[in-house]
Amino acid sequence: MNKPFIFLSILMGVIVLTSNYLVQFPVNFYGLNEVLTYGAFSYPIAFLITDLANRSYGKFVARKIVYFGFLLGIGFTVLFSTDFADFISIRIAIGSGAAFLTAQLIDVQIFDNLRRKKWFIAPLTSSIIGSTIDTFLFFSISFYGTSMPWFTLALGDLGVKIFVALVMLIPFRLLLKTFRPI
Repeated sequence: MNKPFIFLSILMGVIVLTSNYLVQFPVNFYGLNEVLTYGAFSYPIAFLITDLANRSYGKFVARKIVYFGFLLGIGFTVLFSTDFADFISIRIAIGSGAAFLTAQLIDVQIFDNLRRKKWFIAPLTSSIIGSTIDTFLFFSISFYGTSMPWFTLALGDLGVKIFVALVMLIPFRLLLKTFRPI
């Protein structure tokens, strides 16, 4: 294995773990506690990682990074963040895993299909579609039927994720030179 692959895989796991932890905390400023959690700010970095891997190494390597990040991130989430006595905590772990794997694998395929378009089309389109799928899968699995205002939180998180996806185009473009195929 090469160093960029290992680095991106570990970074993916760290982003998943961090986001799974942060999604439990609503943003308590300016009345945003009903529409936004801190996880919305960190999670879009997962799409940046997948898209960098896809652009530089292809969809097969990108999928491996998704699987490795999934195992690492979800494994640590289950070990350190899941309170098995708390049903919501278990639902968060299940929701996170299902949403992450589904959205990231769809992101990889969409990116691959659009890779020959202008440089920003593939990462922006795949990240927006992936973020939308991830957000609604995660929030519905994790919080449907609870007192948590999951739908408004999902909309708020999605808005931030789309904004962050736009901002992530800057490091995507800059980092493309760093992650070249070996």
